[in-house]
Amino acid sequence: MKKILVLGVGAQGSTAVRKLDAEPEVGEIICADYDKTAVDALVRQLTKAKGVFVDAHDLDSIVDAAEGVDLILNGLPLECTQNVLDAALIVKANYQDYAGTTALGDMWAESEPGKKAIASGDEMELQDPYTLSWYRSIRAMFEIYGPKFKEIGKLAVFGTGSAPGLICAATKYAMRYLDKCDTIYNFVWEGAIAKRFQPFWWSPITALTDMSEMALAFEEGNLINTPAFGRPVTRQYPYMESRITFREHCHDEPLQYSFNADTHFKGCKNAYFKYAGAGMDFAAPLYEAGLLSHEEEDFNGSKIVPFDFILSHLPHAPKYEEEIKSFVDEGMALDSGCMVVEAYGRKDDEGVLAEVHVNAPGFVESFERSRMTGEMYLTGQGGYLFSKLFLHDKFGDSTGVISSDMLTDEQVDEYFHYAAELGITLDTKIRKVWEIAE
Repeated sequence: MKKILVLGVGAQGSTAVRKLDAEPEVGEIICADYDKTAVDALVRQLTKAKGVFVDAHDLDSIVDAAEGVDLILNGLPLECTQNVLDAALIVKANYQDYAGTTALGDMWAESEPGKKAIASGDEMELQDPYTLSWYRSIRAMFEIYGPKFKEIGKLAVFGTGSAPGLICAATKYAMRYLDKCDTIYNFVWEGAIAKRFQPFWWSPITALTDMSEMALAFEEGNLINTPAFGRPVTRQYPYMESRITFREHCHDEPLQYSFNADTHFKGCKNAYFKYAGAGMDFAAPLYEAGLLSHEEEDFNGSKIVPFDFILSHLPHAPKYEEEIKSFVDEGMALDSGCMVVEAYGRKDDEGVLAEVHVNAPGFVESFERSRMTGEMYLTGQGGYLFSKLFLHDKFGDSTGVISSDMLTDEQVDEYFHYAAELGITLDTKIRKVWEIAE
């Protein structure tokens, strides 16, 4: 029987906890958060859980909560990552993170491997400080924390939500249809649109932070910054009523794939994350107007940070049943979306597109099935499926640090076997490139 610590009981963490509570392999769940009221409200609904207060900015606080656990599931803000990683090492636990991190950039730059890489030019040349720190943080995960987790015989997996996470597993799945991969597109359309103002169904600060930064792409074998909301492309898949415009976005997938292009993605040279939806439509004009700037400004004699001012006016993401039900009762303006992988390459010396569509319940169906939003259903449960790989020992004797796109083919198959039980399935179309042109 496994003992699990879940840090952060927001929309993602609370969803995962509910699923873990029903797992026969789980004996105890420690639900931990700075918001003890939210923890207590969640624990009352569960049978295997107990709640504790944790200040994630205090390493000792995390260690106290983590004593004796087999797995730490991190759903906290990115600045807390180092403390949670260090706590996992101290208590000798496996580690799972819904995200990556931007918090280890200085650690990498000041480490011996980092100093050597910077001095020799052995790192990607990113012009944006935020994405450069992000790139360096992922190197720190692999090159600093990887050996530490190997030393204690444990595994850390990061980027394990829906995107990144589920979509990375789907991208890895697409590779079996190619001998060589040239270009990967990950498309996500958030097509759940409420009748009231609700631009984001997950953490507004996380969403808006991504949208305030330059975009990131992997192009011709190099990570590059591209203009936020730039490089638009359109798609209309058969289940879409109209063409949707997808734009560049600052997201994890191109970064993760860049590290694993040769080892897991058949020599991929280009990878793009293209995003669309109500949140993008809301944020784009704010970005153009400078209202997502993190720089302090003087406004009529008062000091303000535009980003913080905008954020303070946004509604939180609904996570409680009654909150979500109110949207269902009002009716949705639109209840659609897509998550699609397009992988271009060669198979048997012919140009091929492997197109993988992720099918999942929409907003209303997610509520009817599980009393949660579509975002919670896909991201929280997408993360839970990675936890299930841990619970069923599907990672075997693997140790060190991996990202969600580094699953083996057998692990990918297990992941989507579990996913099918939740109504999350894949449709795959293999087409010759000349057929697409026609």
